[in-house]
Amino acid sequence: MIELADWEEDCMNDGQNDKKPGQEESQVSGERLSRFLAHAGVASRRAAEELISAGRVRVNGVAITTQGVRIDPQQDEVKVDGRVIQAVSKHVYVLLNKPVGYVCTAHDPQGRPTVLDLLPDEIRRLRVYPVGRLDIDTSGLLLLTNDGDFALRMAHPRYSTEKRYEALIRGWPTEDIMEALRQGVDILEDDGQLYHTSPAQASIVRRDGRDDCWIGLTIHEGHKRQVRRMLEAVGCPARSLRRINIGPLTLQDLPVGQWRYLTPAELQGLT
Repeated sequence: MIELADWEEDCMNDGQNDKKPGQEESQVSGERLSRFLAHAGVASRRAAEELISAGRVRVNGVAITTQGVRIDPQQDEVKVDGRVIQAVSKHVYVLLNKPVGYVCTAHDPQGRPTVLDLLPDEIRRLRVYPVGRLDIDTSGLLLLTNDGDFALRMAHPRYSTEKRYEALIRGWPTEDIMEALRQGVDILEDDGQLYHTSPAQASIVRRDGRDDCWIGLTIHEGHKRQVRRMLEAVGCPARSLRRINIGPLTLQDLPVGQWRYLTPAELQGLT
């Protein structure tokens, strides 16, 4: 199963310096071999690259040890350790209302429940994986698919898919706080570097009891824990956070923990 970090890195690097041996850059086509292996569920992309480097992958009978080679999944025969690898034949697109307490990965070393646990076996057998991530303590709209091109497109910064969140905070934010969120704030990333977020849409949604309120934030980026870190930066840490939109998609009346397929119209609206 493909790991999320692999896909995020793949989004940034896909198509760079990849070609068949002796092929000019303008003629590059097909699918990267390591990505094909990841799509087929052989291993994560990084592990697939290690298989290639070790000479364990053959294409049309020829051992491949060079990274970046592209293949035609419909024409080329790919084997790993002598076993023929089949391309995914059926693409599925799933919208899930993720509950708090589930992690967005295929397998968790700590034994925590994963979002795949919420899907039936017939969907899991198609090797779906999450598009992007929601933190374990964040709920809401999550997409899963086995279509690598769709996943890359949705995650790639150049397509700037809007994502809307609602956050429960203590108190009532001042207009200065709301304007800071709209203009962008400095957040501290895991590597210790400061990142200034892009402008966001920010609004007060409604009160919650006497002392708390829900605010809405719409962003185009996907930095780790970005919304939580933005709210912490302005002194309004999120007590609860949920994603309610990705582009035109909404949760509508989908209960927490439930899933459904995307409709053809919804899929067309995203692509």
